[in-house]
Amino acid sequence: MNDTVRYDDQSPRLFFLAAVVWAVVGMLVGVLIAAMLFVPALNVAPYLTFGRLRPLHTNAVIFAFVGNIIFAGTYHSMQRLLKTRLFNDTLTRIHFWGWQLLIVAAALALVSGVTQGKEYAELPWLLDIWVALVWVIFAVNFFGTIAIRREKHLYVAIWFYIATIVAVAILHIGNSMVMPYSWLGSYSAYAGVKDALMQWWYGHNAVAFFLTTPYLGLMYYYLPKAADRPVFSYRLSIMHFWSLVFVYIWAGPHHLHYSAIPEWASTLGMLFSLVLWMPSWGGMVNGLFTLRGAWHKLREDPVLKFMVVAVTYYGMATFEGPMMSIKSVNAVSHFTDWTIGHVHAGALGWNAFLSFGILYWVVPRLWKTDLHSKKLATTHFWIATVGLITYQVSMWVAGITQWGMWRAFEADGRLVYPDFIETVIAIVPLYWVRLVAAILFFAGLLLCVWNLVATIRRAPADYAVEAEVNVPPLVRDTSAPGAVTPADTYDHAFFRLQHALRHGVHRMLEGVPVPFTVLVVIALAVGSLVEAIPMFFDKENVKEIASVKPYTPLEVVGRDIYIREGCYNCHSQLVRPFRFETERYGEYSKAGEYVYDRPFQWGSKRTGPDLHRVGGKYPSLWHVRHMRQPDSTTPGSIMPQYAHLLTSRYDTSLIGSKLGALRTLGVPYSDGEIETAAAAMESQARTIAADVEAQKGPTGLADREIVALTAYLQRLGTDIKWKKPAVAPAAAAPGTPAGAMAGQAPQAR
Repeated sequence: MNDTVRYDDQSPRLFFLAAVVWAVVGMLVGVLIAAMLFVPALNVAPYLTFGRLRPLHTNAVIFAFVGNIIFAGTYHSMQRLLKTRLFNDTLTRIHFWGWQLLIVAAALALVSGVTQGKEYAELPWLLDIWVALVWVIFAVNFFGTIAIRREKHLYVAIWFYIATIVAVAILHIGNSMVMPYSWLGSYSAYAGVKDALMQWWYGHNAVAFFLTTPYLGLMYYYLPKAADRPVFSYRLSIMHFWSLVFVYIWAGPHHLHYSAIPEWASTLGMLFSLVLWMPSWGGMVNGLFTLRGAWHKLREDPVLKFMVVAVTYYGMATFEGPMMSIKSVNAVSHFTDWTIGHVHAGALGWNAFLSFGILYWVVPRLWKTDLHSKKLATTHFWIATVGLITYQVSMWVAGITQWGMWRAFEADGRLVYPDFIETVIAIVPLYWVRLVAAILFFAGLLLCVWNLVATIRRAPADYAVEAEVNVPPLVRDTSAPGAVTPADTYDHAFFRLQHALRHGVHRMLEGVPVPFTVLVVIALAVGSLVEAIPMFFDKENVKEIASVKPYTPLEVVGRDIYIREGCYNCHSQLVRPFRFETERYGEYSKAGEYVYDRPFQWGSKRTGPDLHRVGGKYPSLWHVRHMRQPDSTTPGSIMPQYAHLLTSRYDTSLIGSKLGALRTLGVPYSDGEIETAAAAMESQARTIAADVEAQKGPTGLADREIVALTAYLQRLGTDIKWKKPAVAPAAAAPGTPAGAMAGQAPQAR
């Protein structure tokens, strides 16, 4: 006798609608910051500056837009794949509203400057706990639905959903370990090199397990549905899934080539990134070949157009990523706009295009009507495609231009472009091209919104009535549709095992979710532990430097201001061992210099020059003038004005709590230093303010934030001293690593 099931379609509707709203918000902010980046007058300090809006843009697109698509698609597809209603309606509603309120709270925090300053993990610790709680609710609802399923075997999409839920939980908990000093403020439990390795273990795998694996699950469900074809290869699905889950987790260190991390970690990340290319393309092949026999539909069906381009871009991005992990290629791409182009190829070409295809397919079905206009959807496709390609090409050209100009030398060994601003001015025209491309992509999104709204308005009055679906009881053997193994065969465990193995070990594994999930955890844990254990327990990986001392109280506050204003979005604090970098910035960076940096500040992109050796390079007045009006010290600068730092007073009320939290984490502050921290701040601030006044600068800055920020900047890179090169710079090839030049490598002392 069949059972009657009523699927919960209201929850997927809510998540899909929320995704559309947040797509508009996130991409609108993206267009805005694309303009703000090179038109500084558009920045409105303190809240609406590039430094604060850039993390808002990334979080809105990744966690609001993409996140809601993931939840919507998962809830919509798993009910049909498992032939049951979601586990608990109340949990589903809490999940929905909890996630939307979290996004709003995150937006308010980021524009207010409340941030941890870590890529894709900027939210304050209190919101991190909120994220964890909502994720647990999602996991309980998900695995609870599996527990009450009426289909024994788990379809391939469910495998990827399981990997997503498990991996994101591990990554979020591992990277969010902090020591709070207030309700919103905290310091990372890891410092310097360890924090960098932990962050990019998280950051790279956030891309893997939030932007890739769940979307592969969606691809495996919605692409066959749209094409009305079965998945190309079951065996390829198995190979694709397990190799991807095992390999991806190792690849994070490739973001840190030529940095202060140990060479073995960098090399390991590169090798596994190269291996990652093969399973990634296995998924692309499986997706594209699923369309065999359905290619003729591409002419008329905009859904398939979006999905085909999405899968193609997945293949392109997962080829470009491993290629960029090769050290010699990374030396070209890292810190340049090439990386920006690569990231957007994945986020827009893969995630956004697949999302658009899913929306155009699922919205008419959830609202029981037809799509308002296929012609309008096709127009959206072509506008978005042109915008995406233009965006990517402009960033490729900008990145190669930056690389070429940064490392250009005259015949006599001098830098051709010693002033960093020259390289910035050269690529501004390409930023205009990127802005046009971003506007095109956003215009396509607006067409999509209009089309979907018009579709929903055509829905019949009873669209929300839950349809009753007749499904058979739990099917033990799906080797034949609807076939149930005779009861007497299942009287003995031996016969059950024999029957299961007849269809393959993996087929048997698909029917036992707990062992399946445990194997996923093991696959994820191997790479994580192999990389983490040596870094955290072998002191040889981070050698101490005796001259490196903790930051003073005023410098701690100044560093917090630096992070609050998002300076790390445009400036790095990492001098790599290349001659063109040591000539421009100074001695290459050492692991031991970062032991008190929580979080690390190595950066991902240089829109401005590196700052690790900026301490003592300019007088204090220069920093004051530069923050108030950047082009007064650097003609042609595209940096926003931070004049509010000259009028805002720095806060002394939390300095004791801050130093106490840092001491708990291992920074050697004494009781006396913590007790007298406020007085020490005032003393150092008066000294700097007096120095500014003596240089004919503004007066009355002794209690202003600009003084704290100046104290921090003047400290950078001054803990070690080095000798000038003993041999003329022209004696070495321009691309030679500084540490490899005999007689020229500066010596720390």
